[in-house]
Amino acid sequence: EVQLVESGGGLLQAGGSVRLSCVASGLAFDRYSIAWFRQVAGKEREGIGCMRNRDGSIFYRPSVEGRFTISRDIAKNTVYLQMDNLNAEDTARYYCAAPDKEALAGSCRYPDFSSWGQGTQVTVST
Repeated sequence: EVQLVESGGGLLQAGGSVRLSCVASGLAFDRYSIAWFRQVAGKEREGIGCMRNRDGSIFYRPSVEGRFTISRDIAKNTVYLQMDNLNAEDTARYYCAAPDKEALAGSCRYPDFSSWGQGTQVTVST
């Protein structure tokens, strides 16, 4: 069973930084992509970036590129989301996700992600 556990959120100041972690288990970490999503209350969840563990490629939503950085620690089965220069619009619940079909393991298409963590809340105060 795939398990994804996010951590690292909290109450932060505008202009600050935070690093979120996603620990994955129950899947072949070196083959499965891990994506980050966020959801503002009352709005749809949006994909913000993806680590394709198969080859180390990283993709970002254009609106966050340059402020957000995704990285990984293969030995720890962990993908990180470093968020810099935070602003109020970054306030959301952040989730990591993985595809749940072997055939889609290397995908970074957001609709292909269907295994989710519980999320971690990031609140940015101004």
